[in-house]
Amino acid sequence: MTTNKITAPEQITVRVLKYDRGEYCRWNATIAQREGRMIVLAAEFESDVQHHLLGDIPRGTRTIEYYWLDCWHNVFQFLDHEGHTRMYYCNVSTPATLDGEVLSYIDLDIDLLVHPDLSYELLDLEEFESNAERWNYSDEIRLQARASVKNLVSMIEERRFPFSEIT
Repeated sequence: MTTNKITAPEQITVRVLKYDRGEYCRWNATIAQREGRMIVLAAEFESDVQHHLLGDIPRGTRTIEYYWLDCWHNVFQFLDHEGHTRMYYCNVSTPATLDGEVLSYIDLDIDLLVHPDLSYELLDLEEFESNAERWNYSDEIRLQARASVKNLVSMIEERRFPFSEIT
């Protein structure tokens, strides 16, 4: 007789850091998929959040989060109550690192807001420039951040994964 062992979904903590390594925010998520250097998380807002650009994000809002351990960005797919894409929010960041049950990255301030029709807005360039001066970002960090913006725009315009996942 054989039995199938049922294992619980793998829970992890996501930690977002600023360049000075200070923690900006954290939340819990579940690993939905791991494929090569990509990690996909499923998460749900644990409390109401007021975002300066996105407005009210109510507790229970679901996201699918795409991280690459070798890319200078991550992508959050916000879902509505029916599971349809409400928007994408892209963070330019250092590559994510996974240390045990903690996934972390350094937020480099530049963001892209992507609407369901895949039109997009580039956000927070002034914050990037200000923090680049404040924390003396290296030339490599500055170049990688700008290259990441170009890569994300190309992914969006060419409807490459995860922007091919509109539901």
